[in-house]
Amino acid sequence: MAFVSLKAWRARSAEQAQRAKLLKVACSDALGLGAEDAITVNEIACADPGCPDIETVVLVMRANEPTRAIRIRAPMDAVGEAELERLVVDERVLRKPNAS
Repeated sequence: MAFVSLKAWRARSAEQAQRAKLLKVACSDALGLGAEDAITVNEIACADPGCPDIETVVLVMRANEPTRAIRIRAPMDAVGEAELERLVVDERVLRKPNAS
């Protein structure tokens, strides 16, 4: 087990928070969210086979709609235009009303 200093941990934590903040803005813009909507962006460990070690989960909370969790199979610092485009497609599919 490697020793991690408190200073290094805080620096890494601050960098992670800054990446999350920037990604929230990018996701919000890509999804066209309004002032009444909310979004969270987090990295989680993924143990599923075929899943990267770390993936990004975006919770989209549109006003008067159920919350949707959308997985991006990449860590936050690897999310680019292609992943944002896929996020928009995935959210659009999840928003479609179920055909009965």
